[in-house]
Amino acid sequence: MATKSKKKSLAKKKLVRAKSKAAKSGKRAKAVKQAHAGGTDPKRVATILAKLDEVYGNATCELKHENAFQLLISTILSAQCTDVRVNQVAETLYKKYPDVKAFAHATPSELEQDIRPTGFFRNKTKSVMGASKAIIEKFGGQVPRTMEEILTLPGVARKTANVVLGTAYGIASGVVVDTHVLRLSKRLDLSRNEDPKKVEQDLMKIIPLEKWIQFSHQLIWHGRRVCHARKPKCIECNMETLCYAKDKTI
Repeated sequence: MATKSKKKSLAKKKLVRAKSKAAKSGKRAKAVKQAHAGGTDPKRVATILAKLDEVYGNATCELKHENAFQLLISTILSAQCTDVRVNQVAETLYKKYPDVKAFAHATPSELEQDIRPTGFFRNKTKSVMGASKAIIEKFGGQVPRTMEEILTLPGVARKTANVVLGTAYGIASGVVVDTHVLRLSKRLDLSRNEDPKKVEQDLMKIIPLEKWIQFSHQLIWHGRRVCHARKPKCIECNMETLCYAKDKTI
């Protein structure tokens, strides 16, 4: 009898522990669900922007350039390449090709070798030369200042257009969505889309127009310095309490 009583007592304790564990798990799930529901809450977004300002108030484009045209070329070259590598190539590239005419009339095989370190050099050569010729033929040698016009240039999509318009001209036509912005927007639950165009549209709805340009630079800086794709440095992140990403390291 004592043995049966003991077994019942143990079984009861296990049941109590199981219920307690389930209750805690349920609370956590509910908390996460509520947090996700408020991912784009204006107050939360405002807090995120304030946190970014605290650390990256002076964030700007890290591609070295002296004018809008150089920024356009460097941005085209930055596809599937780091800004550091592009800046290294640019040191000699813009001395050899000082203006839009020099790029437009370059020898393709020679330009390919000049930009080879940035990768995909054949396609990039076509884009660089094509964009340069179009700028001369259609826009009087000046990089256009509208989204509609700049998108007509070979090799230019919305990301490149937003970089040039925002950084060179201070025109907020959209939000730059590169790999860092794409990753961080998902981690911070600012967008649940995977397509860069849709992510940009999501961000444009919740980020104030006057913050579009710097917001992108800030997320890019944060992605490069703290919120890495692998092993993000969450312990160093001032937005850690606002983030409930599944791949957090703490």
